[in-house]
This record gives sequence, C-alpha cells and structure tokens, in this order.
Amino acid sequence: MTDKLRETFAKSKAEGRNAFVTFVTAGYPTPESTVGILQGMEAGGVDVIELGLPFSDPIGDGPTIQNSNTIALENGVTTAQTLHMVQEARKAGVQIPIVLMGYYNPILMYGEEKFVQDAKAVGANGFIIVDFPPEEALKFRKYCSSEGMSYIPLVAPATSESRLKLLASIADSFIYVVSRMGTTGALGSLSSDLPALCARVRKYAGETPIAVGFGVSKREHFLSVGEIADGVVIGSKLVTIIGDSKLEDVPEATKRFCSEICGRTGLESNTREVGIVESIAKATTTKVATPSAVITEGDPKAELATSFLNGLVLEEEKTRQFPARFGQYGGQYVPESLFDCLAELEKGFEDAVNDPAFWEEFRSYYPFMGRPSNLHAVPRLSEYAGGAKIWLKREDLNHTGSHKINNALGQILIARRLGKKEVIAETGAGQHGVATATVAAKFGMKCTVYMGAEDVRRQALNVFRMKLLGAQVVAVEAGTRTLRDAVNEALRAWATNLSTTHFIIGSAIGPHPYPTIVRTFQSVIGKETKEQFYEMNKKLPDAVVACVGGGSNSVGMFYAFAEEMSVQLLGVEAGGEGVDTPRHSATITGGSVGVLHGVKTYVLQNEDGQISDTHSVSAGLDYPGVGPELSLWKDTGRAQFIAATDPQALEGFRLLSQLEGIIPALESSHAVYGAIQLAKTMSPDQNIVICLSGRGDKDVESVAESLPKLGPQIGWDLRF
Repeated sequence: MTDKLRETFAKSKAEGRNAFVTFVTAGYPTPESTVGILQGMEAGGVDVIELGLPFSDPIGDGPTIQNSNTIALENGVTTAQTLHMVQEARKAGVQIPIVLMGYYNPILMYGEEKFVQDAKAVGANGFIIVDFPPEEALKFRKYCSSEGMSYIPLVAPATSESRLKLLASIADSFIYVVSRMGTTGALGSLSSDLPALCARVRKYAGETPIAVGFGVSKREHFLSVGEIADGVVIGSKLVTIIGDSKLEDVPEATKRFCSEICGRTGLESNTREVGIVESIAKATTTKVATPSAVITEGDPKAELATSFLNGLVLEEEKTRQFPARFGQYGGQYVPESLFDCLAELEKGFEDAVNDPAFWEEFRSYYPFMGRPSNLHAVPRLSEYAGGAKIWLKREDLNHTGSHKINNALGQILIARRLGKKEVIAETGAGQHGVATATVAAKFGMKCTVYMGAEDVRRQALNVFRMKLLGAQVVAVEAGTRTLRDAVNEALRAWATNLSTTHFIIGSAIGPHPYPTIVRTFQSVIGKETKEQFYEMNKKLPDAVVACVGGGSNSVGMFYAFAEEMSVQLLGVEAGGEGVDTPRHSATITGGSVGVLHGVKTYVLQNEDGQISDTHSVSAGLDYPGVGPELSLWKDTGRAQFIAATDPQALEGFRLLSQLEGIIPALESSHAVYGAIQLAKTMSPDQNIVICLSGRGDKDVESVAESLPKLGPQIGWDLRF
C-alpha cells in the first residue's frame, strides 16, 4: 500500500507534473454521496485522495471542514462506516491511492492496530493523523510498517529543525507540508514564505516527495506551488463546492473542479500567482540531503532508525523539568503547528519557576489578589451535617470572586517574559474570563475571551464585567455552545497568532505544559490551607473537598496533600440530571480514557470516540474532560470522585446561603453538597475543608431560572 503512494508520486514526476491530492470528509454531504465524490475526483485527474474521518472536535480545522465534520456526524457516520466507504469505492472501480486523515481519538477507541489492519483490508493506502505526538507516531508507524501501510507526517512553518529531522525520518511515501500557521481554509493568496519552508523540509526529506496544503484553492495556486513541491493538496475549497452543489450534481461538480485545477479540461492555463516563484531564488534549497534516518518497508535498517527516533524522544523527556505525562495521561496531542509554541511556553515556564525574582514578583501582587485567602469553620453547616467539623477555604473572596486569579496572574507574567503582546482565554462560567481580562487590564495587554453562546446567555453579568475591563468577548455558536466549544475556538485562534499571543488556559486541561502550569499556580490554595489549618489545629484536616470540572481548583487544593495519606481527597463532579442519563458532566465518574483538546485523560465520549454533549446547572463544570493528574489519582485511588446532581448542587447552594450567609458559586455548591454527605459518615472530632472556589453573584439569575423545575425536588420555593 505504501508502494502505491510512492509509485504515484514517481509517475507524476516522470510525467513532468505535480501529484494532485484532494480532501473530502467521509459522509459529507451524505454517506451515499461519498463514493460518487471519490469517483469524480479520480475522473477529474486527482492522483491521491485524502478521506477525512469525522471527529466532533477538530481543533486544527477551519469553519468549512468543521462544518463538514458536524454534518457527517449528524448523518451518523462512524469510523467503521468510513472504512466501508473505502471498500465500496474500490468495488466501484476507484484505483488511485486513498489516505485516511483524521484525529487520534476515534482511532484510539477503534483500536490502533485493528484500525490499520481493517483499513488495509478495505483498500486504503495510508494515514495522516493530525494530532499525534512523536511517541505515539512511532508506535502507530510500527503498526503501519507491519501491514505495508504508509504513515504520512505533517510539517508546519513553526516546526523546529529537530522535529523536522524526526518527522522526515518517519516519512515513507510523502510529507504533508502545511503552508501556513492556523487552521485549514481556502485563501485568496499564498504565503511568500512558502519556498523557504519547502527548502527547509527538503533539507531533511532528501528524495521523499513533499505535498503542500492549507490555503490552496485555485489553478494559479496549483501552478505556483507546483514550482516548489512535488504535490499540491486542496481540501476546503473542494468541500465548499461540494456543499454548494445540488446533491445530484455533486460527483460532476467534483470532477469539473478537479479537472480545472489540474488543467485537464483542454483549457490549459499558463498563469500563476505572482510572488511565489519570484521568491524561490531567495530560498536556499538543498539538492542533496542525508537524513539522519529513513524508515522504508522491508529496510533492514528500519529497527535502527526507530531506535534513533526513540532516542530523540527520550532525550526530549530528559531535558524536561516537569514530565509531560501523569502515568498514561497528559502528553501533547495537538496539530503540528502548535508543537514548537508549546516548547517555547514550556521553556519560559521552567525559566520562570526557577527564577526567585519571578516568585518575588508573583507574591508582590498578593495584596491585589487578596491572598492569602481566609480559612474558617462553618459551625451551623457542620451542625446541620451532624458529623465532622466543616471548614471553608475562601477562594470566593479573592479579587474577581474566584480562584481563577491565581493562574491568570501567573500566566500573564510568563506571557510578558516571552514578549507576547496579547492574551486569549476560554471561559465557561465567566470567572476565568473575568480574571484574565483583569490581569490584561492591569498589564496593558489586549485580551480576547472565547465563551460558548449558551454560557454568554446564562452568565450575562460576567460578560459585562469582561467588556467593562476592556476585553473582547467572542460568543461561540458552534457545537453545544458551552465551554468545550470555547476551548476549541481559542485553540484555533492561538494557532493562527502564535508569535504575538499567549493562550491563558484556565483549567488543568490541554497539552503539556498547561496542566502543570495551572496546577503550579493554583497549588497556592492547598499550600495555604495546609499551613493555616495546622497553625490553628496542630494537625492536618482529615479530608479536603473540591468541585471538579476541568480541575483547576481541585488539583490546586489536592496537590499539597497528595503525599499526606491521612488526608482524604474528594472531588465532586457535575451529575446534571444523573450519571445514568446522557445529561451530565461527570467525566471521571462516567467517562473513559480518550484524547480531547491536546491531552489524554478521562473524557465523555461515545463508542466511536466522538465527544459527548454535556449538561450541568453550573456553566463552569459543563465540560467533557478533566485534568490528567486527576485521572491518575482516580486510577491509583489517591482521590475519590462522586457526582452531585443539579438538585443536589442547588441544595448545597441553599444550605450555605441560609445557614452561613455565604452565597457560593454553583460550581462550589457541588463541593458543599459532597462535603455534607462525607461529614455525615465521620465523627465530630474529624475535620473537612471545602475549597469554596467562587462566589455566587454570577449565578443568582441562573438559580432563579432553575428553581421552578428543580426547586420542588428539594422543597425550595422562593416565589413571592
């Protein structure tokens, strides 16, 4: 199967032309139309087909490909059905190579080795996986090698020399060169930096062909790119044409467009875009290259090359101060364009935390933040529970009203050290957005916050606060219109503006080093709690409790106690309408291992690896993933996790409000309920500390809206 791809590029070269590669999402616009589209591609002169595996959260793709994924999934397309489409295309006479392109999670759920074997059986030739870290790529490449299938690596403008060397070594048929930073999408013009990028790739690729994609949309682009590459890839423009065509006309429209692009219409065009060829002379090309290692099918040196690549990966791990993984969890499952920016951030973070001056500056803002936050007992709530004595760690009294300021301040100080001029953030309940907007205002940096449209509606007060602080708030209408979709859009925006922008992730999620960064700055919660409680009681608490969404406040509270085995760690997730229903956000309680937003962790997903829609009365917990360190603690048993339903969270909200005069955030209310249940099982001489992560001003309207439905379930009626 690898041989077929090699032969295709060799044949194109022998004929004095470029290989033409096209992309379409399987099952778009309908499952029944896919085979006809593939036939139209071949009839239109296409040499290689990329068939997209639909995925619910394609963070490397622009709106056109995102939409095609959404429609395909609405059509019920699965990984198995995509493979069946390849089989049907072969039966229908499609002869050209078919490469399956997609994201890792559906393949992980299917079973990697089985996926490769089944893909071979139906007639596929190779794979492009958008979000593979090197160590996973090596493992997957081994499965491909054993079946004679090709693994095609992606290279981006920001790819470093060391990664170029590694990726070129893995390539066995061709290398996919991403022409620009950002997401997929058709453009009106091409980057004049493209020749230099291709020259860099050829330095390590040697005789391995390169195919250029991202932004290529017309005949002039095809000719221009063809001057510096062996193949040209078009995806978004073709998907747009397919979407704009009548269903019965889709195969012919596909054929016509492909014919026009590759010039096989009899209307040969000699025009090209000015700028690309002219800049070739300025690019330094290397005609003869000696890659460090090349893995080829049947090559007796393949094992040696793999050992070399494993050595590069191990060397990278040795240089890290903080491991990229927590057991099997964590990692960097991101598009190639983000890898080197993450390396820059990792280095900046390590330099900062090892610099006493950084921590001196960080602590100098404690008066601004309201640190240290208070720790005190809540006797009436304890009396109600009838067991252990309950304490509150008052993160709700911090500046901006939650624990989020701890991490936002730390990250913006790092952003300044890295020379960034802008910050972006994702937010659910709006508390992280407010914290980010606050520190951006303080340090004079432009701020953009991405927020799901549903969360914009139910957290209108925080939206106004962000705008009052000078931030731009972007409502995300895609998907479930909640935190998950805000993260998707923020990642895409960051990928487009890496040189000037830092992404301040608010939860302990995302690719390494983000979970470690967030935990580091939020660990002040647990450290203070430990010191304050010991000073008051000359012992440690028996348990600490925190709500769990993405995990920022829980990992911040738990980390200081992780080695104190006498202290129970209890995380309370959002049970929504019940974990036995689809409407909840209890990722650890009801999820399974997968990959979402760049990290391997527990996620809520279906049997095909598509991320599930979530629900919670609290916007800040309405997320289908969780931090990787919490996933490890779940597996090892170091922390226990339970779920509180929407009515139970409202019960916690009411009890703390009416018994102690403290209105908690709905997120924190889950922890309040969980702590009360735990306290009932303990004795009066034992102690529980709740991380009260936020105040409830923002949630009063949401509670009022929810009471007509949920109030009767807990006997709470506030009608006048």
